[in-house]
Amino acid sequence: MEGYEKYGFMYIVGNLLGMYGVDSGAEWYTGTDYSDPVQQEKMLASVRKMVEDYKDEPYVLMWVLGNENNYGTVGTKGVFAGTSNQAQKQPEAYYAFVNKCVLLIKEIDPQQRPVAICNGDTYFLDICAKYAPDLDIYGANAYRGEAGFDPLWQDVSMVYHKPVIVTEFGCPAYAKDWTTARAELGQASYHYGSWTNLEDNVAGVAGGYGNALGGVIFAWVDEWWKAGPPPEWDPSVQDTTPQWIGPFLDGGAYEEWFGLTSQGDGKDSPFKRQIRKVYFMYRDLWKK
Repeated sequence: MEGYEKYGFMYIVGNLLGMYGVDSGAEWYTGTDYSDPVQQEKMLASVRKMVEDYKDEPYVLMWVLGNENNYGTVGTKGVFAGTSNQAQKQPEAYYAFVNKCVLLIKEIDPQQRPVAICNGDTYFLDICAKYAPDLDIYGANAYRGEAGFDPLWQDVSMVYHKPVIVTEFGCPAYAKDWTTARAELGQASYHYGSWTNLEDNVAGVAGGYGNALGGVIFAWVDEWWKAGPPPEWDPSVQDTTPQWIGPFLDGGAYEEWFGLTSQGDGKDSPFKRQIRKVYFMYRDLWKK
């Protein structure tokens, strides 16, 4: 409320919809089963509570469902793996349940704020389009490189006919054997390409697809707690092992280095904010 009243900030309010087993009642090694009516009722209750708690708040911009649930797999004992839901092997059930949640939200929220999904890129886009027709916005966590998000706009335009928000995008400020200055410059260049590609595809811009609504930057500050399987997890050390491969500076996604700001050497973590080049890039872009 303070952010809204002082600065006019609006907020996206979300529900994980069984991702990581949250609110479904599923065991971690079994994972959320979107065809299970008992688990559905538990998740619907969670969605209902979210909307009832926040529907009268003026700062709520939209509702968003899930977080890459379509990548859902089940963890293996003794190994930190999987995202503890079964959406990947039962996508029809998952997206049909998403649509059920959308209808519930629209029934409860008298302001009829838009409802988006947070999907993993365009994986299962066609199934989402078929089984979740009542979504207002297609949201995608997308990491496609410095050139931006093409052909994301075209794909959604052809298959789903919904406006698009990139619910997560970014680049680590680390690459093996790169200097800090070079890596920060590379991160800033990646973000510049991503943001300008968003701008090129909003409604009314000649040559674009006209379906881009904007994007959510990942992340505002480095997250030292994220990487390394237990028991090696150590939030006092910034991990330099790539957790996955993608179109980044050296091809590695270093989960603890995505921030527009760093935590410095960690001595004042998690409170310190040491501003990187990408921060100033956005400041200059948004002042135009």
